[in-house]
Amino acid sequence: MGLLEDPQISDALKEAGISAARVKAEVEKLRGGDNRRVESASGDTNFQALKTYGRDLVELSSRYIMGRHLPDKAIDLVDEACANVRVQLDSQPEEIDNLERKRIQLEVELHALEKEKDKASKARLVDVRKELDDLRDKLQPLQMKYRKEKERIDEIRRLKQRREELQFTLQEAERRMDLARVADLRYGALQEVDAAIAKLEGETGENLMLTETVGPDQIAEVVSRWTGIPVTRLGQNEKARLIGLADRLHQRVVGQYEAVNAVGEAVLRSRAGLGRPQQPTGSFLFLGPTGVGKTELAKALAEQLFDHENLLVRIDMSEYMEQHSVARLIGAPPGYVGHEEGGQLTEQVRRRPYSVILFDEVEKAHVAVFNTLLQVLDDGRLTDGQGRTVDFRNTVIIMTSNLGAEHLLAGMVGNSMKVARDLVMQEFAV
Repeated sequence: MGLLEDPQISDALKEAGISAARVKAEVEKLRGGDNRRVESASGDTNFQALKTYGRDLVELSSRYIMGRHLPDKAIDLVDEACANVRVQLDSQPEEIDNLERKRIQLEVELHALEKEKDKASKARLVDVRKELDDLRDKLQPLQMKYRKEKERIDEIRRLKQRREELQFTLQEAERRMDLARVADLRYGALQEVDAAIAKLEGETGENLMLTETVGPDQIAEVVSRWTGIPVTRLGQNEKARLIGLADRLHQRVVGQYEAVNAVGEAVLRSRAGLGRPQQPTGSFLFLGPTGVGKTELAKALAEQLFDHENLLVRIDMSEYMEQHSVARLIGAPPGYVGHEEGGQLTEQVRRRPYSVILFDEVEKAHVAVFNTLLQVLDDGRLTDGQGRTVDFRNTVIIMTSNLGAEHLLAGMVGNSMKVARDLVMQEFAV
């Protein structure tokens, strides 16, 4: 679906916090050289989404979509959301489609089993008939609800098309100075059509299968599809997500009170705007023997922040023991094999700037790797092999090591834990 090019779009984007100069340039880009209006069957839907949810668009696109610039990525975001809504209106809802596929599958199996004579097939035949009856009972009310909503939306479309025709006829009558015709149209037919549209639009209920409205949920679905971040986390309030973060981490990681509290406080401090602006959300070095929860805490944090522990960028530093292996992190320089692929670290963070990065067994890496990571920890950015600057300010960096584990174990069985920690830090410094 194309965007409705209108001066009001500029106002909507300005209210969302985009400068007038950038809006003007983007509108000119959309118009192209021929200055034609680009409209769609539901072009006003695009404008309403820009007007109502412009700030949400800017915040979501700025936060999660990297490598592109405002306002074009915000416009593309709402454009795809509108296109998805339009496609859904012309096809069955996913829930009904899945049930229909299951019904066809069971009916095919039913016809095949009716030809079998063995006991196992007869027993399965009974189960299939029961499943089919249950499926039909579940499918029928959904189909009735879908047909009712589809009829309502089709009628609204027909009435809106009728209103456009009447408005065109009204303009023709005004040009001919046919005042009687103008009065009949303006105070008769048009008012009747508007009243019918308002009545149908007011009959909306809860849990609608079909909608012509583009809202935060539809926008979040597009962002989720582009970035891989779950929709539930995009739509959840930031404050509600962060309150009690440390308590939820404690439920999964037992016994590591200091580490869990430090991680939770760092995330809260950064989200509150009290952290250092040009550095990552948090940088941690977890020291201890195997099995105490170093990696588990990193997974738990990724799950709490992004709804899935698999959204963890894990890099085994034992694979970076050679000096030349630094190129694998940031990407090979021009002229070398693999230059187009990007770095194993920079490419993942560029695509998903909100990440938990785990550097496992960090003491095994070559010293040149630490020189590269110094720029990340100090400035919150890194330039990859293709010259692109990757932003690390929204990442949580966790490094783990077993170095000095014997001192920590000795501190638990007798010696002072403070002395043990001092010994560990001395050994790590060496």
